[in-house]
Amino acid sequence: MEIIDNPIDARRWMAAPSRSQRVALVPTMGALHDGHLSLVRRAASIADRVVVSIFVNPTQFAPHEDLARYPRPFEADVAMLRDSGVAMVYHPGVESMYPNGFSTYVEPPSVATVLEGTIRPGHFRGVCTVVLKLFVAVPAQIAVFGQKDFQQSAVIGAMVRDLDLAIEMDVAATVRDADGLAMSSRNRYLSADERIAALSISRSLFATRASWQDGQRDAEVLGSQMIDIMRRGGIDNIDYAVVVDAQTLVPCPAADRPCVALIAARLGTTRLIDNVLLPV
Repeated sequence: MEIIDNPIDARRWMAAPSRSQRVALVPTMGALHDGHLSLVRRAASIADRVVVSIFVNPTQFAPHEDLARYPRPFEADVAMLRDSGVAMVYHPGVESMYPNGFSTYVEPPSVATVLEGTIRPGHFRGVCTVVLKLFVAVPAQIAVFGQKDFQQSAVIGAMVRDLDLAIEMDVAATVRDADGLAMSSRNRYLSADERIAALSISRSLFATRASWQDGQRDAEVLGSQMIDIMRRGGIDNIDYAVVVDAQTLVPCPAADRPCVALIAARLGTTRLIDNVLLPV
């Protein structure tokens, strides 16, 4: 496994004749867990070689967010990836991604203007910019993302379509702990009591999915149900709990279109997101 820290060498690696096979890129910010490794396994199942990027992107964090304390266990991450058969790790420094004088950013698509886009202004501009730069440095045929960051995948998918990028998007299912909590690098911040409370997030989503399967289509009713379950579970700081169209993220659930239930909530200083698909 090779570790490359700059875009020029990354493109050279990709251009080598021996690397002419189908390559899948798994973009990450490190602090890897089994959810990330499931994306690596998914990538390996649909491509000949897997590249994983590790870069904590400063442009997607607001000044008050947790950039400084975001975990960066790079050596442990590398060990996990080496054991997983990854061919190359792309680990650029901030100075490689945003050199002195950098001033070009990607304007995100309309699906970025709601939910996370409202609560975290500028977040998706940073996400789109860094992902496009990763796609240029590592011009893979496939990019694998996780469903847990549902809106992020929707935003990047729209960017790929709108800009005619020559890469295929693959979104893998959310990986959960045995108790239902979606795996996240931020789970390590939770106290024992907060982790117990966090289980009400997945419980509320699963209850909403059951109500949907029973025929409930009123978005306000479903949203209120999720909020009630979380509050009874000990979560009071809820950014949103909504049912929306799975492509546009507009709150207009209909029987003939796939929808998604999305939650963002805070436990102490830790913010968690999760979702479940609500199929036709």
